[in-house]
Amino acid sequence: MGQTNCCSPARDDRDRLTPISQTGVGVHLGALCDILGGSGLIGTNHPVIKPDGEGPLRKSKIKPFRIGQTPVSNREFAAFVDETSFVSEAERFGWSFVFYAQVPKSQQTVQGSQGAQWWRRVDGATWNQPTGPHSPAYDPDHPAVHLSWNDAQAYCTWAGGRLPREAEWEHAARGGLGNVIYPWGNADPDDSHHLPCNIWQGQFPTHNMATDGYAFTSPAQSFAANGYGLYGMAGNVWDWTADLFRIKSLSKSGKAQAATMRGYRLIKGGSYLCHASYCTRYRIAARTGNSPDSSTGHTGFRIVFDYD
Repeated sequence: MGQTNCCSPARDDRDRLTPISQTGVGVHLGALCDILGGSGLIGTNHPVIKPDGEGPLRKSKIKPFRIGQTPVSNREFAAFVDETSFVSEAERFGWSFVFYAQVPKSQQTVQGSQGAQWWRRVDGATWNQPTGPHSPAYDPDHPAVHLSWNDAQAYCTWAGGRLPREAEWEHAARGGLGNVIYPWGNADPDDSHHLPCNIWQGQFPTHNMATDGYAFTSPAQSFAANGYGLYGMAGNVWDWTADLFRIKSLSKSGKAQAATMRGYRLIKGGSYLCHASYCTRYRIAARTGNSPDSSTGHTGFRIVFDYD
């Protein structure tokens, strides 16, 4: 199975399937938010997971852009598939990664991701059957998942948009608050009282209290929006970005991390499986990557449009 990556397991397969889609002929049905340009912040001077290359805090010049108010939903992705007959990479490979607690009892699965056995290979798991063929179909209001970076690229090309760059993603996530840890400020989420986003509550991976109301994905428009009107910039599902996963650090651990993830694409925002006892990658500066053909039940994307 995939290389060890506690957040997003990767496929072993090294063949890169490049989806073919039409260019700019579709219409993204979701709402968009205007993000003003200027001097944006990226990174942090207080990294938590240092091998990921979270620091240092630095400035980046940002041009104005428009970004999806939410991750692309199943309803929006279905419109793309209906118009283009697009086939995702999970469908081509015939399987995708599903969190073990979401695998239906009637679904046989014996393979887990090395170093993260809570991820299970499920044959037939796709964006429209997110826990496999023995489960209900997708919820149209939830983010579309089991989509690779290549799949996300195909959708964006069809709609005439693109994926956000890391600097743009962080600028949008900060919501005008400046140097903050989370899209809402600096207050840490907890398991009982402060529940500003869809992450894990309890002890990962065995006990999920779901205090926030959701054991797994929540609707794309859930919880409070940040200062720019964006939903889900922390938790729920990871967002693919346009960038390669690169690490500026020259430390030994940083070099080792980069070597195992060469060619991976950057993902941001964390997911419903993040928790302080295990992984705090729902912070704005947090980052990791995955191979562009990989798909999981907690990774989606949001679209960006440039101003004419």
